[in-house]
Amino acid sequence: MIWNAFLLAIREIRRNLMRSILTMLGIIIGVAAVITMVTLGNGATAKVTAEISSLGSNLLMVRPGQRMGPGRDSSGAKSFSLEDAEAIRNGVASIVAVAPTASASVTAVFGNDNWSTTITGTNNDYFQTGNWSFAEGRQFSETELKSGKPVCVIGKTISKELFNNEDALGEKIRLGSFSCEVVGLLQSKGQSMMGSDQDDTIIMPIKTVQRRLTGNQDVRMIRISVKPDIDTDVVNRAITMLLRDRRHLSDNEKSDFSVMDTQEITNTLTGTTRVMTMLLGAVAAVSLIVGGIGIMNIMLVSVTERTREIGIRMAIGALEREVLWQFLVEAIVLSSLGGIIGIILALSASYFGSMLMGVPLIIDYAIVTLAFVFSAMVGVVFGYFPARNAARLNPIDALRHE
Repeated sequence: MIWNAFLLAIREIRRNLMRSILTMLGIIIGVAAVITMVTLGNGATAKVTAEISSLGSNLLMVRPGQRMGPGRDSSGAKSFSLEDAEAIRNGVASIVAVAPTASASVTAVFGNDNWSTTITGTNNDYFQTGNWSFAEGRQFSETELKSGKPVCVIGKTISKELFNNEDALGEKIRLGSFSCEVVGLLQSKGQSMMGSDQDDTIIMPIKTVQRRLTGNQDVRMIRISVKPDIDTDVVNRAITMLLRDRRHLSDNEKSDFSVMDTQEITNTLTGTTRVMTMLLGAVAAVSLIVGGIGIMNIMLVSVTERTREIGIRMAIGALEREVLWQFLVEAIVLSSLGGIIGIILALSASYFGSMLMGVPLIIDYAIVTLAFVFSAMVGVVFGYFPARNAARLNPIDALRHE
């Protein structure tokens, strides 16, 4: 019975092909919109997570002042020292790397080329905390770090602007009143999530930067990498207690420094993108309801047009349930075909959309399946009322219908 109803549904759809396509359009748009929104949202979430991870693994960043980012109140806060970083390394468990940093803005010169950039003074732990890898060259030696020798490691942008991506190892870059020898080239990281160029950097021993550029012993930030699978909140509290003690802060005084956990940023941003994805998906799902109403409308019209056909079928022995199944299966086939076409369009749109947005293509097959099942259920729900009306027609009245 169901197979015969399916064949009748296919025949009827083919007979009114344009009307059937227009009827399915609401379902097609709804399914395509839901899947596309969720897929691109998942890609955006993955991209945010990857970009934050590029800052460092299990990374804590300690800065003077009570706020982080623009407007932070660090101007009057006491800076850290190399001794503070060493105390954290020796006094806090579950830490794998501690990188004190100082920075200065300079114009780098090589030959006839110059480039304004930022110099970061630090130690070799900086490369571990920032997930940096070397394309060429090496890290700093212990002698270079202790003596503050003028050597540097450069990013890809510096290599491009000053050396035109040619071999820079062993060359000397002029930075203000002194020159530094290039001993390493970093692998490219590209732009950060804030839009800044992570490759536009020159890294030197911190003592070199303090002595030759900043003119003081201040450490403006301490980057700390925590062991994997360790709760960063525990390490955060231990660092806070240690630094409060070293800065002689009483119990009723607020901390004059901030400890930022990149995992918290990850959770906040990914949570935001997931909420936005769910919201956009819910809005797109409304078009499925609209498509269902369209199916109901066309099926009611179809019942009216085929009243005499229904009367003939019932007069020669067709049962009410057979007529009910005929129209119900037709509605389900319409909505299911719309769902299949919508899935094909969604996958195509997601592929090109991910390329344009620069996000990874992450297809959630559970959402694809759910969207298809929902489209079929729309056919059941909105096709039942017209099918029931058809099944309840009086055969005599139906035969009289013109």
